[in-house]
Amino acid sequence: MRIAFMGTPDFAVPTLEALVAAGHEIACVYSQPPRPAGRGKAPRVSPVQQRAQAMGIEVRTPVSLRSEEAQAAFRALGLEAAVVAAYGLILPAPILEAPRLGCLNVHASLLPRWRGAAPVQRAILAGDRRTGVTIMQMERGLDTGPMLAQLPAEIARKSAGELTAELARLGAELMVDVLASIHRVGPRPQDDRWATYAPKIAKEEARLDFSRSAEEVERQVRAFDPVPGAFFEYAGERIKIHSAELVDDSGPAGTVLDRSLTIACGTGALAPTSVQRAGRAVMTPAELLRGFPIPPGTRL
Repeated sequence: MRIAFMGTPDFAVPTLEALVAAGHEIACVYSQPPRPAGRGKAPRVSPVQQRAQAMGIEVRTPVSLRSEEAQAAFRALGLEAAVVAAYGLILPAPILEAPRLGCLNVHASLLPRWRGAAPVQRAILAGDRRTGVTIMQMERGLDTGPMLAQLPAEIARKSAGELTAELARLGAELMVDVLASIHRVGPRPQDDRWATYAPKIAKEEARLDFSRSAEEVERQVRAFDPVPGAFFEYAGERIKIHSAELVDDSGPAGTVLDRSLTIACGTGALAPTSVQRAGRAVMTPAELLRGFPIPPGTRL
């Protein structure tokens, strides 16, 4: 099948690779333009662009798809379908309508739950027991199109990074299956009564609130690992917690309870297992405290 692939982050790479491995003809890859990154703010191409170029596939990085020129170039590809995975640009109607079979999206939730930009993080923060992937026929609404297939996944104690990688693999497999049976699969409309929304994560949401229960704080840690990284501030520094365990202990919320950096929450307590100072590598709490003491009794 002649396909255009549209994606940008690491999440999208497995789907691109699976389409190529399945023998589909990738007419072109669309990805967001290189962005300034790192301390030097040098332009960095997206993971999808890197992988596509390594496979010798043409890559286009338009800032927008709203111009007639961009839409004409897309129509000229003569596509049977477009596959979209976390592309990050709005697809106007002429783009959605150009491929013969339309545009199919890999979405990292069990729609209609968690429509929007941050479905993995929102599912973890909400304490959902499971999530999954949905293959959806795209339309002009925000993740509102009819569904072609779904696969569930247990959340358990996974971080956003771990869960995103798992859903990327599942989504790649499911997209290949859907394309193989596209003429036999009947789209199923979403039930809007069960819709919830997953807005983009604001950096300030990653500030840990120790007045909450330890369970809620631990979900914050997992939801924001690896980025932006859940954090607290002490002595003018921002300390990220990348992983933590629940502990049966108590004290005034936000108080450091021992020399292992166990922190009391509104109910229960949290024991960090990996932390990071600004500009430093990830380390254990013991390594942190040797060079940056936070004594018991400290209120964070």
